Amino acid sequence: MANLKSLAKDTAIYGLSSIVARFVNYLLVPIQTAKFAASGGEYGVITNVYAYVAILIILLTFGMETTFFRFMSKEGENPKRIYSTTLRLVGTVAAVSTLLVLMFCKPIAGLVGYADHPEFVAVMYTTVAIDAFTCILFDYLRCTHKPLKFATLKIANIVLNIVLNVVYFFVLPALHLNPFGMYGEQFHYDVVWVFYINLFCSLANVLFLYKELGGIRFGFDTKACRRMLVYAWPILVMGLAGQLNQCASQILFPYFYDGSTADARAQLGIYGACIKIAMIMMMITQAFRFAYEPFVFSKVKDRDNKETYAETMKYYVIFTLLAFLFVMAYINVFKYIIGSSYWEGLRVVPIVMVAEIMFGVFFNLSFWYKLTDRTIWGAYFSGIGVVVLFAIDIIFIPRYSYMACAWAGFVAYGVSMLISYFVGQRYYPVNYPIRDIMMYVLLAAVLFVAMHFVSEYTPLWVAIVLNTLIIAVFMAYIVKKDFPLHSLPVIGKYFRK
Repeated sequence: MANLKSLAKDTAIYGLSSIVARFVNYLLVPIQTAKFAASGGEYGVITNVYAYVAILIILLTFGMETTFFRFMSKEGENPKRIYSTTLRLVGTVAAVSTLLVLMFCKPIAGLVGYADHPEFVAVMYTTVAIDAFTCILFDYLRCTHKPLKFATLKIANIVLNIVLNVVYFFVLPALHLNPFGMYGEQFHYDVVWVFYINLFCSLANVLFLYKELGGIRFGFDTKACRRMLVYAWPILVMGLAGQLNQCASQILFPYFYDGSTADARAQLGIYGACIKIAMIMMMITQAFRFAYEPFVFSKVKDRDNKETYAETMKYYVIFTLLAFLFVMAYINVFKYIIGSSYWEGLRVVPIVMVAEIMFGVFFNLSFWYKLTDRTIWGAYFSGIGVVVLFAIDIIFIPRYSYMACAWAGFVAYGVSMLISYFVGQRYYPVNYPIRDIMMYVLLAAVLFVAMHFVSEYTPLWVAIVLNTLIIAVFMAYIVKKDFPLHSLPVIGKYFRK
């Protein structure tokens, strides 16, 4: 229980920073979807470009984040040398690849569908390269248990991004100022400046982490580097496959959509805007991942580690289901996060949220092969998921548009999750409380159906009241089964007999 309290504390801090940062980041969605109408396709460009960004960040970190945690806690390794080696390795790959991309920027832009805008490629690749390097700096904060600094810097960077977006979209046009030729005629907005703002914020991150940069002075350990790369390459494949599960649909969509390029970008923009509402689940999953990865490696020698992993799985499922019901209960309020021209895509939200829950379960299950150094299995599982996703996208996007993208991610995560569980029980058996977990899933499914009918056929204020009562039912079940009131901190003393 002490281990879980430690995990809960770090998750709370990472989670708070993630929630605050994502909440602030949400402000970008109404700003950008208000200024870029769905029919214009500009938000579709943003969605498409950031899908490439998500893939590139995996390639440029090439599994070194998880590898870094593993080797920092491994016996016989020098933590300072491991940190310095990781920084130098990732930094060199980022710098060299950036130079190559800048040299061949125009043909690359043509390949990804932006032949008229090579600046998209140049700006965003440079940004990703910087972010890949700073990932290791942030990982060092996590490894040395500095969640407060981690959280502060993450939030500060998002706030800076928001401020600069507000300046670009509102302040400068209101003052009729056009520095650097940022606007076209009648102050027409240009998507590339959204990307320039991200580049500036990424550079600011490096400055904020100048103290952590000092770790690069401890030299480069060639032998350790070889060992790390052997460990890392299956994680790269696994990470790439996992990220493809999340964003490949946004990359494939323009190529397989049955319509014009402009219409494809408009439809993709609707999908990209609506899945922002599902970000609440992504926040919880991300916070869990930030805290859980170093936690697992630090507890590998504990006798009760498997019991801890099993308990963690159950609590993760409980609270993500609660978050799912919360969003579904107030979906008619949350929809105002995005512009009204994007509301037709709201039906993807529950599908994407459930897919994220399954991704979190898959991540939880993944530690059996990381702890036993069988990381190749992760590549197999994620690879199978990618094949499933590609097949569904390619077959069904022409007919069902972005709905195919939502269901492709759902099925891909589900397949990867189930295969990982059954294979993991053979090589690293953990007695997960499957019966309890499935009872929560079943109850959440029934309550979701009830919420859907309430939201569909009652006035907004009535739906809010009734759906709040439905959430209370789920919370009452949680209290009865796993969190009796007398065990709660602070208020628990008032419920003891």
